[in-house]
Amino acid sequence: MNTTPATGRQTVMTEPSLEMTGKDKDIESLREAAPAIPQGTRINVTFLGNEDLSMRVKASTAARDLGFVPVPHISARRLTSRAELEEFLTALREQVGATHAFSVGGDPSEPMGPYASSLDVIQTGLFKDHGFTDVSIAGYPEGHPDISEGQLWDALERKNASLKEQGLNGTILTQFGFDVDPIVHWIEEVRRRGVDLPIRVGVPGPAGIKRLLTYASRFGVSTSAGIAKKYGFSLTNLLGTAGPDKLITALDQAMTPAHGDVKLHFYTFGGMRATAEWIAEYQRKH
Repeated sequence: MNTTPATGRQTVMTEPSLEMTGKDKDIESLREAAPAIPQGTRINVTFLGNEDLSMRVKASTAARDLGFVPVPHISARRLTSRAELEEFLTALREQVGATHAFSVGGDPSEPMGPYASSLDVIQTGLFKDHGFTDVSIAGYPEGHPDISEGQLWDALERKNASLKEQGLNGTILTQFGFDVDPIVHWIEEVRRRGVDLPIRVGVPGPAGIKRLLTYASRFGVSTSAGIAKKYGFSLTNLLGTAGPDKLITALDQAMTPAHGDVKLHFYTFGGMRATAEWIAEYQRKH
């Protein structure tokens, strides 16, 4: 169900997107999960250090062939040259027919080439030159451990401006979180600053509690105690599985027309089929 019965408005669980790596095992997982995923769903494909161009293109092709919309990531600080960026964009357009991409800074603390940020990549104009029409950018409701709040807002506003100047559609894709309050406050600040791009709030798919806490720690998200309280599981039982039911319900209840277009993006942590089936069951119940 895609609207709330009382108001008829769209819920955040309308057309959620999913994420995969370029590894063969994730391609196989996507194939297994495909029957539970609606056609036209956005499938993000990562740009990790242990993946190469052919792997990313292969994964994007698999997503396309299964009837989904591939959204390959472009990691600015992992690019060694402008030629490498052009090679990747050309392959995505000619071999995959991709029109969506996600421009992100990436993990390396020092750039491996000429691009220090996702803004640098967007400002090259190469997305538009190669026929891309929709470029996602990153959002950080709970901040970033290595970037100040002021810098994050400046970057978001400048990326939004650059996309609009180039006539490109955009989407803000956030890091995953467990706490609805900072997410809602952040969305309100995005709108207050005049940024009207659609937002996809990152949430963890259903996963083992120990794995969730490990990922949260790695990305600097909240504290274990805070996560447990907001997410609704016990730290005394780390062997169970937790899903984002509580977070999604709270986020849905907090949304108003003033918050604009807000949907969800699921980080699957390798559990593509489990996540797809969880989403289908959640939507069936709601």
